[in-house]
Parts: sequence; C-alpha cells; structure tokens
Amino acid sequence: MLAVVIHAPGDVRVQEVPEPRIEEPTDALVRVVAAGVCGSDLSVLRGLSPLPRPVRSGHEFVGVVEDVGIGVTTVRPGDFVLAPFSTSDGDCPHCRRGVPIACEKGRLFGEFGPDGSVLDGGQAEFVRVPLADTTLLTVPGTPPEELVPSLLALTDVMSTGHEAALHAGVGPGATVVIVGDGAVGQCAVLACRRLKAERIIIMSRHPRRQQLARAHGATDVVTTRGEEGTAEVIDLLGGGSGHVIEAVGTLQAMRQAIGCTRPGGQVGYVGLPWDVTLPLWELFAKNLSLSGGGSNVRAVMPELLDDVLKGTLQPGGVFDADHALTDAPRAFEDMDVRRCIKPILRP
Repeated sequence: MLAVVIHAPGDVRVQEVPEPRIEEPTDALVRVVAAGVCGSDLSVLRGLSPLPRPVRSGHEFVGVVEDVGIGVTTVRPGDFVLAPFSTSDGDCPHCRRGVPIACEKGRLFGEFGPDGSVLDGGQAEFVRVPLADTTLLTVPGTPPEELVPSLLALTDVMSTGHEAALHAGVGPGATVVIVGDGAVGQCAVLACRRLKAERIIIMSRHPRRQQLARAHGATDVVTTRGEEGTAEVIDLLGGGSGHVIEAVGTLQAMRQAIGCTRPGGQVGYVGLPWDVTLPLWELFAKNLSLSGGGSNVRAVMPELLDDVLKGTLQPGGVFDADHALTDAPRAFEDMDVRRCIKPILRP
C-alpha cells in the first residue's frame, strides 16, 4: 500500500510499504478515507522532534473498519470510525479519571515509544489500530462527503481547541483572547462560541486567517504581536482578559498570552511546546493560573460529534487545501510555508 514516510528532516515521501495486518486480538484494521497534516508533523520534518529512523507519518484520520481481531466487540467491519491521535484502553487509572492521553497502555500514531518501537501513522491507505474498542469512535451510518472534514477535525484540532477553552475557564459571557490563528486557534474560536463566550479576540496577522476566524465567531482581531500586541489587548480590554488561550507552542506566544491576561486570570495552553522555558515569575507576579497539555480527544469526541452531526458545530473549514495522498510532499510544503492552514489528504 501507499503511505507517507518521513525519512529525515526535510525529506517526506509517499512510498510503497507493507500493508498492516491484525497482530493482537484487540486490533482493528481501518481503511483511511481522509487524513490530516498537523503542525507536529511539520516539527518532525523540521528536525525538532527526534527521528531515529524513517516513520510513517500522521495521527489524524477517519475511515472504514475492514477487519477486527477476535477480542474486538464494539467495532465491526463496515463501521465509519474516528481515530483520536492516541490509543487508550479505557480502564487504566488515568483513563478512568478522564485523561486517556496519559493511558498506561496508550501510544501515539506515527510516534516512537520509549522502547524505540513505533505505531505507524494514519497518512496511509490502511492503519492498524490497537485497543480498537476503546480507541475508535463509531459514527452512525455512512456520513456524507461534505461532513468528512468536520469529522476529521475532531480527531485532533477541534478537540484540542475545545480543551484549550476549558483550560482557560471559558464559559457564558466570557471575554477571551486567543494567541494563534492556525487550525487549533481557529477551533478554539469555535469552542469559545460554543461555550457562549461573549467576546472573542484572536491575534492574527494574516488576512485570510482573520476572515476565517471572524466566520467562526471572533468578534475582534488584533494584528500586532509581542509587546505591541500585548499593549493593544490591554488597552482594548481595560487591563487584559481573564481567559487567554495559547495555541502556538513558542516562548513568544506564551509570553504574549501571559501578557494579555489580567491579574488573577487563567491561561489555557495547548500549543506543543518547543524550547519553551516557563516564565514562572511572570505568572507569579500576576497571580495567574496556567492549565493545559495534550488533548484528551477520546474523552471529548463523543460530545463534539453530536454537535457536528446536528450541524451546530462545523470545524471542517480549517482544512483549506485538499490533496491526494500521493501529493503529500506538496501538502507538507504548502503548510510549512503558510500557503494554507491545514491540508487534508485523501488516499
């Protein structure tokens, strides 16, 4: 079959690889209908994430179950399923507390484990999914084609944006500042609107992204960044916001988020942090709460799926480029140089 393989920094290829098969009784084999390219995929391509050997890329995918192991009971061949970016058994202490991202048996798709083994990624024609019963989420019936991008967004960015809003304490009537206008930032706008925030300010310097954010529900756009951007937000809101989301993962973005937060406020961070040193004094001096981390996608997907199926939540607009799987190198390049927000790949 064909799969996207990252061989080294700057070297992404689509190539023939062995088709996966059922290896454990709890496995399912999924035929991929659509997969996404994520900013963390670009981190591997840029050499920020360790790459001891070539890896099949991708952790965002939806598809149809082709086969299941003898121990699988809730997923059946023919089911249309969503795959969160990490597997989980649903039964370890962390899963029972609603934190499946920390599952004791969980693995990230397309990532190396501590023992050097790897779970092959979802940018492929087929994927083996371990712990299928408690990892995959089944969609009733066969969803229409126009719904696929929104369903795909649930496997990572929409669920992450939703958790970002929760970490920032967003609720009815809140005023929120979002640092980051990429896919997660855009989904955070949708999440804040869904949670009935009254005012949603996004910090963005890109006209097309600003337009999409406004379509998603942003009420204000701040086009400056750094100290100038922070000063503009403080002036706009009379001292800053009590609810700020950091959706980038850089030190500059974290400092900007903290700077935009009024004393006693909350910062929700979900940007994958690279070379970020926590500015603890800045948090201490303003008496801020900092909460965040990797999204517990499997825990929040069912709630969000209901809204997508009802049509009240439509995050599919973050996919603004559509490519065949064989065109994946160009999709990576387009996202890397910001010609698009987020590409969708179709085998």
